[in-house]
Amino acid sequence: MDPRPVTLLGRHVLLEPLRRQHAAPLFTALALDPTIWRWWKVSPPTSPTEMEALIEGYLADQERGAAVPFVQVDQASRTAVGSTQYLNISRPDRGLEIGSTWLARPWQRTAINTEAKYLLLRHAFEALGAARVQLKTDARNLQSQTAIARLGAVREGVLRKHMLVRDGQLRDSVLYSIIDTEWPAVKTRLEGFLARVTSAANNRSGS
Repeated sequence: MDPRPVTLLGRHVLLEPLRRQHAAPLFTALALDPTIWRWWKVSPPTSPTEMEALIEGYLADQERGAAVPFVQVDQASRTAVGSTQYLNISRPDRGLEIGSTWLARPWQRTAINTEAKYLLLRHAFEALGAARVQLKTDARNLQSQTAIARLGAVREGVLRKHMLVRDGQLRDSVLYSIIDTEWPAVKTRLEGFLARVTSAANNRSGS
């Protein structure tokens, strides 16, 4: 298992390798509502230059083999609307984490987040041969916990006083995972969600 930059194409979202030139459009998306970064370790960038510096850090992590960052592009508008990553990559153990995810407010509660997770999970299990994919979130972030549970991930427990965040607190992190033997059922679940979204969209368009 050796994650590398790759483009993952879906009906609703395109995941492509994060690059420096994504700084300006991502800053524009984030500026719609910077409060979506409430639970992050770092403060949201306040300019395209700061966004570029953040991206430079992610690309340095990628060079070290520690992460694979993606930009999330809305297929309908061809707009960069957020970012996500493979991180905490453990190649010998065939494990990785999906995290550092954010999605601009207008695109939340759409098919984009579900499909992005589906594409990342499918690539991890079916192309990379992962045995385990984990996700974690701040224990105070109930919206994120609901979204992760909806994927079909198993809640493993709480990492107490796990991470210092920018409000000065040592946050508790809630840890979830999906393992390779669970992936077929999770895949069917996610494909069902996405099929219903597509059917609803077709009905609205009269097709």
